[in-house]
Amino acid sequence: MLRSELIREVAIVIAGDIVLSEEPGKRMRYWREYFSVSQSELASRMGTIPSVLSDYESGRRKSPGAHFIRKFVEALIAVDQERGGRVLRELMSILLGVSPSFRDAVIDMREFTRPLTVGELAEVLSGTLHVGEEYRDQHVYGYTIVDGLKLVLEVPSFEYLRLYGRTTQRAAIFTNIRYGRSPLVAIKAMMAVTGIRPAVVVLHGIERPDPLGVEIAKREGIPLITCTLPLTEMVERLRRYCHA
Repeated sequence: MLRSELIREVAIVIAGDIVLSEEPGKRMRYWREYFSVSQSELASRMGTIPSVLSDYESGRRKSPGAHFIRKFVEALIAVDQERGGRVLRELMSILLGVSPSFRDAVIDMREFTRPLTVGELAEVLSGTLHVGEEYRDQHVYGYTIVDGLKLVLEVPSFEYLRLYGRTTQRAAIFTNIRYGRSPLVAIKAMMAVTGIRPAVVVLHGIERPDPLGVEIAKREGIPLITCTLPLTEMVERLRRYCHA
């Protein structure tokens, strides 16, 4: 049973993200797709018609009122609960706080204003896509940059899930690494426990990834990019696509 107070926290985060956005319709679409709910299913749950949701998401209608947003969020949560609460559990784990060691390992964590594809991300980073050409059009909703050495040596493995921020469909970017083997081994171990994988892994600071890391990425279906930009430039480029 999911705790009601944590469900409420998740609802507040989603509603606040929509209300405070300059383009609330786009954020509504973001969260609907994040919960993997169709317009027709959500509209039926809300007691409205799909064209109303479509009009809000496309900007044809003005910003929805508080009552509509509340019904929207409640409907998303209700659908997910009926499906077993997978998305709610992911979001709850993010809201429970993090250890000092994890905060120290994270360099930057942000959401994109619009999803980038894996191919677009590789171009933004002037990087090389070594694994996952077939996933080039897959969406990436945000990124987390971590110090790979600190993550492996200092952060408890059960906290690795927090790499995903507000969405699992994000880039896990590892810097301060030598070969790129350890991050992929850590992700494989996390996947064995949670079943959750990042949308793409970026190894920063190396040109050619470790062969074992490449093999893990291939077997697990994880797109793998290398990037050799200076860290500050990489962060600056990524932030151009993020909320202010």
